[in-house]
Amino acid sequence: MADIASLLQASLQPATRKQAEQQLQQLTPQQGFLLHLLRLILHKTQDRSIRLAGGIYLKNIAKLRWEEDVAPLSEQDKATIRSELVPAMIALSDPTEKSIRAQIAESVSLIAELDFPAKWSNLIDQLVVSLSETDYNVNIGVLETAHSIFRQWRPQVRSDALFTEINFVISRFMDSFLHLFRQTATIIFSPPRPSNLDLVTQAQILLAEIFYDFTCQDLPPAIEDSHDEFFAPDFGWFHRFLTWDPPELRGDPDDASPSLPARLKTVIFEIAELYIKLYPDQLARSPAIETFVQGVWGLVGNNKLPNVANDQLVSQALRFVSSAIRSGFYKSLFSSKEIIDILLQGVVVPNVGLRDHEMEQFEDDPLEFIRLDLALPSGSGGAGSAEVSTRRQAAADVLQALVGSGYQTEATEIVGSWISTGLQQYNTDPAQNWKSKDSAVYLLTAIATETSTAKLGVTSINAQVDVVKFFSDHVFQDLQAAQGTVHPILQVDAIRFLLTFRNQLTKEQLLSVLPLLINHLKSDNYVAYTYAAITIDRILSIKKGSQLMFSQTDVHDFAADLLGAILAKIEGAGTPEKVAENDHLMKCAMRIIITARQTLTPVYQQVLQRLVAILGVISKNPSNPNFDQYIFESISALMRFVVHGTSSTLPTFEQTLFGPSTFILQQDIDQYIPYVFQILAQMLDLHTTGVPTEYRTLLPFLLVPAPWQQKGNIPGLVKLLTAFLARDADEMVANNQIVPVLAIVQQRLIPSKINDAWGFELLQGVMLYVPPAYLRQYFKVLFMTLLTRLQTSKTDKFVYHFSHFLLFTVAINVEGLGPNYVISTVEEIQPQLWSQILTTFVIPQVLKMPHKDRKVAAIGLTRMLTESQLMLTEPAARHWPSAFAALVKLFNEPQYLTKTATEDANVATGLTNIDYEEQTAGYQAAYSRLAAAEGATVDPVAYVKDPKEFLGRALSRTRVGALIAACDPGIVQPFVQSLAAEGFVIQ
Repeated sequence: MADIASLLQASLQPATRKQAEQQLQQLTPQQGFLLHLLRLILHKTQDRSIRLAGGIYLKNIAKLRWEEDVAPLSEQDKATIRSELVPAMIALSDPTEKSIRAQIAESVSLIAELDFPAKWSNLIDQLVVSLSETDYNVNIGVLETAHSIFRQWRPQVRSDALFTEINFVISRFMDSFLHLFRQTATIIFSPPRPSNLDLVTQAQILLAEIFYDFTCQDLPPAIEDSHDEFFAPDFGWFHRFLTWDPPELRGDPDDASPSLPARLKTVIFEIAELYIKLYPDQLARSPAIETFVQGVWGLVGNNKLPNVANDQLVSQALRFVSSAIRSGFYKSLFSSKEIIDILLQGVVVPNVGLRDHEMEQFEDDPLEFIRLDLALPSGSGGAGSAEVSTRRQAAADVLQALVGSGYQTEATEIVGSWISTGLQQYNTDPAQNWKSKDSAVYLLTAIATETSTAKLGVTSINAQVDVVKFFSDHVFQDLQAAQGTVHPILQVDAIRFLLTFRNQLTKEQLLSVLPLLINHLKSDNYVAYTYAAITIDRILSIKKGSQLMFSQTDVHDFAADLLGAILAKIEGAGTPEKVAENDHLMKCAMRIIITARQTLTPVYQQVLQRLVAILGVISKNPSNPNFDQYIFESISALMRFVVHGTSSTLPTFEQTLFGPSTFILQQDIDQYIPYVFQILAQMLDLHTTGVPTEYRTLLPFLLVPAPWQQKGNIPGLVKLLTAFLARDADEMVANNQIVPVLAIVQQRLIPSKINDAWGFELLQGVMLYVPPAYLRQYFKVLFMTLLTRLQTSKTDKFVYHFSHFLLFTVAINVEGLGPNYVISTVEEIQPQLWSQILTTFVIPQVLKMPHKDRKVAAIGLTRMLTESQLMLTEPAARHWPSAFAALVKLFNEPQYLTKTATEDANVATGLTNIDYEEQTAGYQAAYSRLAAAEGATVDPVAYVKDPKEFLGRALSRTRVGALIAACDPGIVQPFVQSLAAEGFVIQ
């Protein structure tokens, strides 16, 4: 334990980081480690960087290891830490400890998410007792922690468990919360202003956030009873805060960070918006919303808050107006053309124009410009986690609210005049007045959009706007213009217009503009070529019904050149960090490969070499998980489609990829190792028989504990081992390599709640491919491992996988395997144990099986009921009727028991879910799945074409008439009669 500080220090140095982290991970489960770590964090004489590293490590333990099944944390240690965390956070109340306190607060939040209230029932009491009448440093720490716990309620679906927790908190926290809210607000408004006004205001912001937390699901009675205290137009706290702006808290006009009063007002508008959506009846008690709308006019009308620091406040104020319009409760506020005119002129139009800092961002930080312009997620968010993040988007949202709420005629007419004026100003002097056209195009986009989604673009348009005509008359010329002849932002506007309204254009129109987008890929302007890549990706992703609009035939003539242009942009970025920063380009490359498929076969070697070279550059410093996902997906998809069309290309892929894969494994580049295992599994799967020597040399490495320590590796390792089993099981038996596989299942996978599903997947491979006679000596012990897990830590997921595994093992057509193999093993463990398992687990799970597993369940039950002598004799036979009734119920939905022609066609063409992904491909900490490496789903019971016929034949050759007679006739008789009608004689 004395080494913790030195290990944390070493973890901060690149040369020693990995070794130090491994040693810390080995120490973590030891008794007393967590308390030692917490005390080190609190030890103020210790080096600050070590203390902060300790805080981050503690947070990561709470995030990643708190419920670890393998090498678990001591329950005693966890209880000790729960009792110590809140006092620790109070001890770090000094402002100089803010960064370390934030890690402790986050740890509290993460642990509370798992343990509160069941294992941490005194958490709220600890927080309440810690609140102070005078020390606002302490109050801020307590409120930050409370908010980090309560804000998790916001996105949750309403449930009894959620409301039980909320009520538990409110019963203990509400009185202290209201007292502190009133005390803090009174301090703010009472002269003289306190010397610690900034601390008091920070606390007030957190109190407002907690007000949102408490009302995000339902209205607590104490807050409902105090409604006027908060919302009354004259004296309500919220209205008073909207006009509160003390000079000493205004901050530097050049500072981009919002002032404390601006942050407080932003949260208040978020609360008002929440009330409009959830509690309009409460608001109807007084003219609160009318006063809020006047507050918006007073705050943001005629561009009164032009500074960047106020962007979040202005955006949220406009979102509030949009919600008020959409609610339909305040039509009197927005019904006249004059009011709409004032709203558009005073609030919307001034916030649509590009501002100087956005121009600077366009030049100096183009990726951030793109992220904000497209409203892409940043991973952060306040009370409302606003969907719109810029003033332009918020202003456009007001327009779209008007269009979608019955005011489209008035809004379209008024905005139309502004659009015409902007275009006229541009035409008089294009070089100087390009901003006028930029605003006009943005306004047209907003007023034309009735509904839209980030994934699909505009889904319905304002019928009073001719989008295609506007595109032809005013936008196409900028899309077509040579670089340098018009302002680059107008070219970006043109590309964005195409991106936004892609669903309104025909396939032929889209094909005609794709060459223009390819030209923009060659632009020197970062935003222009990135927008072109994003637009190409989205266009190629368009679906009509369930089918993609564009096929490899459509892109045949230009796919190779298009992909080459994209890769050239990526290659030309320079450093590993610059190469990997623009994942939009890599995603576009992935989309082209998925669309072009075999079209790329003539150039696949060059493409593969370029992808591997890019991978070599970024592997020097992995920095962007999205880029990593897309490049490995691109390699996987290229291999999938090219080898599917020309199997002789597989050796080239192997020769090109073995070297980089070996390097990644040897250098332990942990971000890439999960992908490497999936790529290796994909390549081995493409061998129809046998295992080449190069793969066999890798197998011993897969059978030792080290690679299984990282959770993210496990799915790829399971797929790779299953591929070995499918092709080389006899050799693995000869080399005694099955025992280590079973040890992995029993020791690493089945005991883990996170990885147990992968354990069952590997077990299915074992049952399919390892000779049953050889496996019998291990099967009883293996089954006892499953039963132990059922007894010690049963979960719904485990029960499903356990039941499915039994049915799978009985159903598959493997010589020497069958119902008696499984049932006799179970009975050896304990007589009549099979009957308990059947009635307690298997039968109840049958009808819960996902549709994809129902054929396996049907065949497994059929064989169990007709091929096992034990099932046909007492005492097990008494459960035969209930099992048969469950089987009959499966046949009530016969469409899930056979494959459709469409599914067969999809398998034939190598179609996978990746074709339909839009923004789901991305880094996941636990497992970064390669969709292209998945391959077509194999039917483990393909030997049965018609499950009903299979059942009819099985029943005909087994004397089960008496057992069927004991079944519930209402369930089984119509089915049995249908079998008889098809010629099956059951005796």
